[in-house]
Amino acid sequence: MPHISLAAERLWTIGGVPVSNALVTTWLVMGILVILAYISSRSLRLIPGPAQSIAEVLIGGLYDFFHSVTGPHIKKFFPLLASLFLFIITANWVGLLPGVGTIGFFREKEPVAAVHVTESAKAMPVPAAVGVAEKEVTPEKEFVPLFRGATADFNTTLALAIIAVVAIQYFGFTTLGFHYSTRFVNFKDPIYFVIGILEMVSELSKVISFAFRLFGNIFAGEVLLTVMAFLMPFLLPLPFITMELFVGFIQALVFSMLTAVFLNVAVSHGEEVHGKEVSAHG
Repeated sequence: MPHISLAAERLWTIGGVPVSNALVTTWLVMGILVILAYISSRSLRLIPGPAQSIAEVLIGGLYDFFHSVTGPHIKKFFPLLASLFLFIITANWVGLLPGVGTIGFFREKEPVAAVHVTESAKAMPVPAAVGVAEKEVTPEKEFVPLFRGATADFNTTLALAIIAVVAIQYFGFTTLGFHYSTRFVNFKDPIYFVIGILEMVSELSKVISFAFRLFGNIFAGEVLLTVMAFLMPFLLPLPFITMELFVGFIQALVFSMLTAVFLNVAVSHGEEVHGKEVSAHG
């Protein structure tokens, strides 16, 4: 039967901190990105080599795309947006590699106490039979994958969502300072006060929206591939793998693009409020 688990499996514990197979894959993704960044930038030349050319096309394309969304603020936002996109798309595609979810080991499950009643106890009255019952431990084996798609773990997508939403608030406050808080707390008018509460709820809901959208799409794709590979291991999964490559790209693009849009909204709101304050004092 195919192995499908909603939660990431714990492999071992380091200093009291559990290390899951999704965390191991996350470290692998980080290592891949660091190595690729080092290879493409270790010897920058005016006439680029193959690695530098690919990196320039990729980074330049991302820069132009996010510039169309964020406008003049691209220099502040681009490191965050590019990092989110590159990490998410790499994590999505690494989760499709052979061996992820299939290479692992077997270990015993938590021991379950099973009560077996002897033949002599069956003939006894119920109270006496209970006293004669023998408790035995029946160990069972479970398969634990060594690797699991990083973005197929809700902890990873939740962490990415928190980073994105915190960054939105950070850039909002650094752009306008204290005036940005009037987006959430405004006592000048009852209507603005209610709108501020709704804005706070909206910002908090972005965490859930970001996290569940990415997790749901990637986890559902992995479940689909697992089932297809179990039914027909050779030819049937190929079109679904192609589809999941496209889905992985789209989900990385959607996550980073929505972050760019929300960043631009936060900064634009701050600039609008700041402009009104300046004109009022002028």
